Amino acid sequence: MTSDVRNVNRALDAIAEPWQPHRLASINDYDVKVVKLLGEFVWHTHPDTDELFMVRTGNLVIQLRDRDVHLGPDDVFVVPAGVEHCPRADEEVTALLFEPQGTVNTGDAGGERTQPLREL
Repeated sequence: MTSDVRNVNRALDAIAEPWQPHRLASINDYDVKVVKLLGEFVWHTHPDTDELFMVRTGNLVIQLRDRDVHLGPDDVFVVPAGVEHCPRADEEVTALLFEPQGTVNTGDAGGERTQPLREL
C-alpha cells in the first residue's frame, strides 16, 4: 500500500461496476475500501468482525432480519459481527467500508457475488 495522498472522489470515479470493493488505504490491520452499490446484494454475515458503512452519495438500506437501517450521504452505520444483513441500493450509492484486512465482501455466504479486493 502506498503512502501517497488518495482522493476519494477520484478513486470512486475509477470503479466501473457495482459491488467491486477497491482498497483506498490501509491502517494497521484494517482496509478502507471504496465501492459503488446498486441493486440488492446477498444476505450474509461476517462472523468475526464488525463492518462499517459510510455513505458518500445516494441512499443505502442495510436490511437486517428485524429492521431496515436507512443511510443517506455522510451517514455511518456499523453492522455488528455475526449479524445477518443485506445491503440494498435502489439507485447508485458510493460508500466507504472499514473492515479488517482479508474480509470477504460476501462474508459467510460466498457465491457468484464474491469479489476479490481490487487495488486502485
